[in-house]
Amino acid sequence: MRAFFALVHREFLEHRGAFFTAPLILVGVLFGATVLGFTVGRVDAKFSGAIFHIVPIKAFEAGFLGFSFAWSLYLAATLFFYCADGFSADRRNNAMLFWKSMPVSDLRMLLAKLAATLTIFPAMIFGVFLLSGVLLLGVITVTSAMGVGLGAVLFGSVLAVFANVALATLATFVFGLLWYLPWMALIGALGAVIGRWAIPLSLLLPTLVSVLEWVTFGGLTPFHTRVWSYLSYRIDFPVNDTYLDKWMELESAFDAGAFVTVLLGNINWTQMAIGWAFGLGVIYLASEYRRRRNDN
Repeated sequence: MRAFFALVHREFLEHRGAFFTAPLILVGVLFGATVLGFTVGRVDAKFSGAIFHIVPIKAFEAGFLGFSFAWSLYLAATLFFYCADGFSADRRNNAMLFWKSMPVSDLRMLLAKLAATLTIFPAMIFGVFLLSGVLLLGVITVTSAMGVGLGAVLFGSVLAVFANVALATLATFVFGLLWYLPWMALIGALGAVIGRWAIPLSLLLPTLVSVLEWVTFGGLTPFHTRVWSYLSYRIDFPVNDTYLDKWMELESAFDAGAFVTVLLGNINWTQMAIGWAFGLGVIYLASEYRRRRNDN
């Protein structure tokens, strides 16, 4: 078990630039942009009384939700390239020879990479997301205090918004990773087998499978097949657009409890379980391919 945690820790050390250093730099840029927004007149802070109390709260809520969406996209992009390239990195630098001498099996190596994909990498991005929210909260609170001295009163209200958005984002990260586990495992398995060529192949593979069905069974176009319909369904995360649309229309405070409740209700748990089984299956097949190739 210690060897497994060492493998996961190695993934952190080798890829912390994309999941830790670069996000911190982006936070610095976002913080500078936020400060400028509140100091050069982009955000109107010339209110008083109840209006001044409400507007900064909505500004923070919208800004923090925007950060949540942006960091979710960043996490998805970095995990895609990590799975396509990182699952074969140990073969290029011969680190695999050291781990196999311990010995550590190919299956354990790939499972450690998948574990890092589902745990420490998203955790780092989530931590950076919280940091960006703290900085935004500080800017809004200080600006409000400088306006009419409502900083202390406003801080409690904004803190409640912070907790709701953070909880909703955490739930989205957790269930999103579980929903997309088969895609990450498939891309990682392709990477373990063919290396960096997994990046273009993973983008073309759904189209190739759909074209194969279209040629075999016919249909209007390759994009109107059962395979394409199913893959499109699996790519689309069942986030609760219904609640978000209602929240924007009613302009009410964001409620993490309602958001998570609708999200859990939208998830097809049967498909979730099938995806887990598929993901573990392709990782096992990729490990067997690596083992047999290394033995030969």
